[in-house]
Amino acid sequence: MIETSSTSSGATLTAARPVSPVPPRLGFAGVGWIGRNRLEAIAHAQAGEVAAVFDPVVEAAAGIQRTWPDVQCVGNFDELLALPLDGIVIATPNMLHAEQTIAALRSGKAVFCQKPLARTGRETRDVVAAARAADRLLHVDLSYRFHTGMQRIRDLVASGRLGRIYAVEACFHNAYGPDKPWFYDSRLSGGGCLLDLGIHLIDLALWCLDFPSVKSACGHLNCRGALVRRDSGAVEDYAAAQLSLANGASVQLACSWRAPAGCDAQIGVTFFGTEGGASFQNVGGSFYDFRAEHFLPDRSRRLLSEPPDAWGGRAAVAWARQLADDAGFDPQIAQLSAVAETIDRIYGRSA
Repeated sequence: MIETSSTSSGATLTAARPVSPVPPRLGFAGVGWIGRNRLEAIAHAQAGEVAAVFDPVVEAAAGIQRTWPDVQCVGNFDELLALPLDGIVIATPNMLHAEQTIAALRSGKAVFCQKPLARTGRETRDVVAAARAADRLLHVDLSYRFHTGMQRIRDLVASGRLGRIYAVEACFHNAYGPDKPWFYDSRLSGGGCLLDLGIHLIDLALWCLDFPSVKSACGHLNCRGALVRRDSGAVEDYAAAQLSLANGASVQLACSWRAPAGCDAQIGVTFFGTEGGASFQNVGGSFYDFRAEHFLPDRSRRLLSEPPDAWGGRAAVAWARQLADDAGFDPQIAQLSAVAETIDRIYGRSA
């Protein structure tokens, strides 16, 4: 857009004013709780146009249309792909993520997918390869990366103020379990609480440390107190794992569904370095409120962030805004292959 103005002498000055990117037209596959939450975040931030939705639960899609009357509701995923859209937000069951994401990318659309991107490392690599081949933007909803506290901890680590990080301890204990039957069938879900919750812990540890390679990974998986047999088809409701990283750091993590932890949730990641530490912990058993702190060598602590922090939909908004500027392939998505392959190793699955 060009702005003009006149001086007192009558001369005309012409100045260029930056033109705001046109918000991308977006389709949404799956608008249950998490899908609707991400849709609302994008809409309220005016980062994208909510153009179309698909959900096999007709009432879920109709609920979106009641709030956004101009939204087009379609009957299946293929109809969504056939529309003139710039990108698709996928919030469907795990077993559909890879297939639907690859189909969307090949149709020329960018994708924002719920985690996990796929059930296995092999599927994850296939999806990343499809994004690269199509030169389309692909992001995954690893939402904890976008909390102010986690970003400040990552900055602390990168600055060297914690010294050399030699250990990370992380947990995600959820007093509840998933309410959909497919979560409990490993063929459909790809795994249990490790894939559902532990993926965040592994991602945060590797992301903050700039993705060093994982030298070894082993774990202990339980279902209702008994070891999970690989050939049983069951999924774990408790997982403990240890990773050894190429930079010399060790990562210990534990996660669970329906843990008797005395609260709704225990969620935290703590980094130990030779010059200090940093911790990201939920407050009062909350799923949404977190406090981040910097631990100094003199045993004092410094507050990095505290509630409130509206972090939940930031990953989706960031994707939509990046799509408005540049719809091309983002090489950083390849980091997700390292996370998925690490989970495979904990599960004892071959590459």
